[in-house]
Amino acid sequence: MSSALNSPAEIHQWCRNFPGTLDQIRAARHFVADYLGERPETDTARLVISELATNAIRHTRSGLPGGRFGVTALAGSSLLILAVLDEGGPTAPHLRQAQDEDQNGRGLHLIDTLTTRWGIHGDQAGRTVWALIPLTPTGPGT
Repeated sequence: MSSALNSPAEIHQWCRNFPGTLDQIRAARHFVADYLGERPETDTARLVISELATNAIRHTRSGLPGGRFGVTALAGSSLLILAVLDEGGPTAPHLRQAQDEDQNGRGLHLIDTLTTRWGIHGDQAGRTVWALIPLTPTGPGT
């Protein structure tokens, strides 16, 4: 599989918009996996983007008929930034206390565990939720 990251010294950014439907979460995962290629962090990145996209669809106007969400992947030699832009909604994403029997509500806890940092920019008109994942160095001498 070809990757957008041809050299560890290069910085590439890929962006794509997706319809705000649940079937597009899989497409977003593939988009990120195609971007990263065969790296140790690819599975983590697929899981993180899946959670971010799911939240955009379930909790914002992106999931309404005609809604959309955007995915951005930006990587340098040691860091990957993943971001999902949604169409906003009345509440901001936040960590919540999930009970053991809850089937939902653990996505941001998972992102908090898998990434070095994550955050939110924007408001009810549209938000970007981003996450940072350290990358294992590749190339000569590694």
